[in-house]
Amino acid sequence: MKNPWEDILLSDYENHMKLDSVKQLQAMNEMMKGQFYAYPVSSIMIFGIAGGNGLEHIQKDKFKKVYGVDINSSYLQEVAQRYSQLGDILECICIDLTNETDKLPRADMVIANLLIEYIGYNCFQKAIQYVKPKYVSCIIQINMEGNWVSDSPYLHTFDGLEKIHHQMEEHTLENAMLEIGYHVIKTLEYVLPNGKKLIQMDFKRSIEI
Repeated sequence: MKNPWEDILLSDYENHMKLDSVKQLQAMNEMMKGQFYAYPVSSIMIFGIAGGNGLEHIQKDKFKKVYGVDINSSYLQEVAQRYSQLGDILECICIDLTNETDKLPRADMVIANLLIEYIGYNCFQKAIQYVKPKYVSCIIQINMEGNWVSDSPYLHTFDGLEKIHHQMEEHTLENAMLEIGYHVIKTLEYVLPNGKKLIQMDFKRSIEI
């Protein structure tokens, strides 16, 4: 069965996310800058990279490798074109994280922003266990009121996501990560203008591999 993310135009997604009434693209860009430089890592893997929001903060002398993972190949083509200045540091990987985690390389850190909602806790656990990062930084959306997709002219673009969306809860994610040997080391909140908030949860692997 085709994943609904494969049919969503990047322009529709980004235009929705950056609306003044949504402002998630802007919020995540700011938060990602912090994610990139929070810990001593030389390789980062970004799950659900979409159009590469935040990659302009990557300094080439700080990282040996940045992997961009997404199920939509056209998104990854756009990422490669937009951030060609990163050269060989940037490597795009087109896979389905629900069933192709064995194709993932290793990385020091995994960043997963608004991604776990669409693959579920179990698939996320498997992906993390395969990559074996020392650090994991996630951003999840908490819906304080109303629908999980904000009202906008692009609303119906996301209708197909209903069948794969999972409601996120902080304690459930924390427990899922504990099950695979990761403990919370930092939590941040970012309140949005539309009755939603973004929660960043950072984890560190408890046992060296």
